[in-house]
Amino acid sequence: MSLDTVVEDIREEARTHAEEIREEAERRAEEIVAEAEEDAEEIREEASREADREIEQLREQRLSSAKLEAKQKRLETRREVLREVREGVEAELAALEGEPREELTRSLLEAASVEFEDVEEVSVHGRADDEELLESILAEYDGYEYAGEYDCLGGVFVESPESRIRVNNTFDSILEDVWEENLREISDRLFEQ
Repeated sequence: MSLDTVVEDIREEARTHAEEIREEAERRAEEIVAEAEEDAEEIREEASREADREIEQLREQRLSSAKLEAKQKRLETRREVLREVREGVEAELAALEGEPREELTRSLLEAASVEFEDVEEVSVHGRADDEELLESILAEYDGYEYAGEYDCLGGVFVESPESRIRVNNTFDSILEDVWEENLREISDRLFEQ
């Protein structure tokens, strides 16, 4: 065997070994690329699922927010309508005249007078515009005297300095009681759905 043959055998063996290494490297590179592509696909799918979750969550938040805002606007509108109705009732009470006003004032005074049966001096206050009406009604009651203006829509505010009893039978107080007792029914009738 000559040296050239040995060198050629070594070269051939080196080439074969280099080819095996290159083939192994290519196979390994293909495996790495395939794994990377799988990982990239999984990452894309997870990112897509996460984006879908975030979109759904954001949609739910916006929907919930819109529902809450709509509910608040409905409640605001209801409060405004109820306020307007109440103001309308107050205006009608304030404008009540003649016999209906006198009858209502008499009945309110009569109801208050029960508390003052054993009292000698009773002071009656009322709306400034009702002074004449009140004085004519009070002429029928012993010991009762018109004591001046009371800021109200009508009716009477009755008190006795000696017994410290006070009765608020004004249109305002009666309306307040009736309003509070019937607010749900009033609201239901106004906003039937």
